Amino acid sequence: MENMEKVKMKTQDPKERAQNFKEVELGYSKTEALKEANRCLHCKIPKCVEGCPVNIMIPEFIEQIKEGNIEKAYEIISESSSLAAICGRVCPQEKQCESKCVRGIKGESIAIGSLERYVADEAIKNGFSSLKKKRKNGKKVAIIGSGPSGLTCAGDLIKEGFDVTIYEVLHQAGGVLVYGIPEFRLPKDIVKKQVESLEQLGVKINLNVPIGNALTIDDLKKEYDAIYLGTGAGLPKFMGIEGESASGVFSANEVLTRINLMKAYKKDAKTPIKIGKKAYVIGGGNVAMDAVRSLKRLGVDAHIMYRRSEEELPARKAEVNHAKEEGIMFDLLTNPVKIIVDENNQVTGMEVVDMELGEPGEDGRRSVTEKAGSNHVVDCDMVVMALGTGPNHAALKNSKIELSDRGLIVVDGTKTSEKNIFAGGDAVTGAATVILAMEAGKKAAKEIIESLS
Repeated sequence: MENMEKVKMKTQDPKERAQNFKEVELGYSKTEALKEANRCLHCKIPKCVEGCPVNIMIPEFIEQIKEGNIEKAYEIISESSSLAAICGRVCPQEKQCESKCVRGIKGESIAIGSLERYVADEAIKNGFSSLKKKRKNGKKVAIIGSGPSGLTCAGDLIKEGFDVTIYEVLHQAGGVLVYGIPEFRLPKDIVKKQVESLEQLGVKINLNVPIGNALTIDDLKKEYDAIYLGTGAGLPKFMGIEGESASGVFSANEVLTRINLMKAYKKDAKTPIKIGKKAYVIGGGNVAMDAVRSLKRLGVDAHIMYRRSEEELPARKAEVNHAKEEGIMFDLLTNPVKIIVDENNQVTGMEVVDMELGEPGEDGRRSVTEKAGSNHVVDCDMVVMALGTGPNHAALKNSKIELSDRGLIVVDGTKTSEKNIFAGGDAVTGAATVILAMEAGKKAAKEIIESLS
């Protein structure tokens, strides 16, 4: 009988992984990858490619896995993506390429992300490099921000002969890939190797440079033919409720940055994080899952509090399932209205209210209202807000770049209001996924090439 189910990727035992920061998913073996690749029907009209924001030629690279030619498979992927090992781990394939797979009509779709990860990991292990660049064209481009959007733009430009320099405010390159996504989902060594592959092509990366202060956009305009703004959206949002200024209330950004970038989970950490005994992470997205699972690994009794039901959780189902397996508690249809503090401004609990779901709105999400008379108190000594992020435009200091009412950079395609300055990713759209930021980086590279030709 034909196998209609995916080859499931092995994972660390939930009880063990809830106590360490090692990668949860262990990757495919050669045998497992071949078995999964053989499920692909190699459709004449591959809908999966249409579902991929960067249009990787999916059937073609899977066919090469079947043939045992992993280097060629990596070459095919690399024509569209410079960050295959990252995408294979963190992209929401179930909402993109895999959702279009015809295999999914009568069974489970092909595990495209798992196969991409397998190919990329084999490429790293064996030192494959299929990124080729053209002769220098004499044009110079500055990229502000080394997140997925900036790295993708840099990769596409360097291959076309541009001289590319990335400016990064932090002491490591990678943006949200290093400060936002935990080690157990995306090992930082993988990010480092992907960045190094771009450096080997000639991309220059200047760390610890806060554009807007150390250098301004006007300074860069004097030296570069074009500028790409891939500054992301790292400014945390809060609820505006009483008690949010208390000691013990954090943004998910701070928690994750301290843990991921500063290694606060290590005993000898120079920048430790003050953790509580019982914590509530407010929110239901991937960032909330990352934060709550990280706290669990630090020994905290960690809960998710989300105002809608499980069906409406925006986080990837795989991350929700992993969280449940690790013992994370979910307090659903509940929302905080006040953080309770003692005389020393320390968190001692939260006043919360039960919520009721209404009809779906224009965006398809169901409305939500408070249930009258349902207020009650929950005990905790730590609250983490994972409610999304907004753009931080420190880099735009003294520039004339137009912003929208929401504080996002206004673009036509990826062109800003200033000539030869382009922008994309979260700084333009608001917080989104890694792959959508990469899509913006590719689009910007194409427009920069057209503009400077």
